[in-house]
Amino acid sequence: MSESLHTVTTLPATRRPGCPFDPPAELIDARRHGPISRYTHPGGRPGWLITGYDLVRSVLADSRFSSRKELLDVVDFELPPAPPGEFLLMDEPQHGRYRKPLVGRFTVRRMRLLTERVEQITAECLDAMEEAGPSADLVTAFAKPIPTIVICELLGVPYEDRGSFQEQIDAFMGGETSDEELIAAYTATQDYLAGLVAAKRAHPTDDVLSELTGSDLTDEELKGISLILLAAGLDTTANMLALGTFALLQHPEQLAALRAEPDLTDRAVEELLRYLTVAKSFMRTALVDVEVGGRLIEAGTTVVLSYNTADRDPERFTDPHVLDLRRQEGGHLAFGHGIHQCLGQQLARVEMRVAFPALFKRFPTLRLAVPAEEVALRPETADIHGVKSLPVTWDV
Repeated sequence: MSESLHTVTTLPATRRPGCPFDPPAELIDARRHGPISRYTHPGGRPGWLITGYDLVRSVLADSRFSSRKELLDVVDFELPPAPPGEFLLMDEPQHGRYRKPLVGRFTVRRMRLLTERVEQITAECLDAMEEAGPSADLVTAFAKPIPTIVICELLGVPYEDRGSFQEQIDAFMGGETSDEELIAAYTATQDYLAGLVAAKRAHPTDDVLSELTGSDLTDEELKGISLILLAAGLDTTANMLALGTFALLQHPEQLAALRAEPDLTDRAVEELLRYLTVAKSFMRTALVDVEVGGRLIEAGTTVVLSYNTADRDPERFTDPHVLDLRRQEGGHLAFGHGIHQCLGQQLARVEMRVAFPALFKRFPTLRLAVPAEEVALRPETADIHGVKSLPVTWDV
């Protein structure tokens, strides 16, 4: 493999026709040239693109790289700091102040206690899907409702608000709205969360947000934290459920193995996470001059960390472009790494471990209702990769 300095200028790239699960060809080509490439941000600012597994992981664990929004050197104007509570775009100690109260509420044990409720929600979605069948859009009938109901219950969103709430979230996370529509949807979601925080402070109920009102966090901070929990717990899982189903339907031998071996479920979920890596990339800014992969990253330079190519790195994974539910190699970066590793990862795992087997048990003849090439993908401008809809059908 050549380690010559490669330059990438075409992101966000589009995926090749007929390859809905693979990273864009430009990214795969960049990784072939080496784990780090020169990159020009859309605003014309010079930066770096890191596509290799080891280098991505090392930068995520390196405190010399910052997550702070206002330090991102990607446009020709200064960005504002992240709003209070939105700790994904913060460094220590602010990041830890917001994340620490949440850690104990999203442990493996507490999330596994939710399994029975996730099973109930999944069964209800499948009941409705079966009754309305024998065809459905799997996104709206299955993939979105499950994580939406779960995260709404965790936050204490009233049942009657969930429909409009989901529409607002879709508008500012889907990557297809105009700037004006995006701002309007974001503002509407912020306003709703502000009202929700005020309601929980006045009349606490049995949910995470109500518990947090007993801390020293302000209403503005709780609003920002709620937004991060939504991003971590809703859009990512919804797209994993839909795109994961699509991938399994396109790999019938793997689906057959999952159906035949229930004990394979945990490993299958991890492999789907690696293979699809729907949270495609994140950015970090060097606080000082840092050498990465033999290249000098100057202080103030922003690097793009390509998670999906890192999880397809042939130096880390055998046959990385093959979906293999029996794969022994772990350690994917679908949930990130380091202090910002996804807080909701255990919840996402519970939902996927329940939902995939339940779906294929209920509908053993489930299949695409359109040719695979006609399944519409989300645009690459969306932060999370996925499908806009997934038409399916089954025998009755």
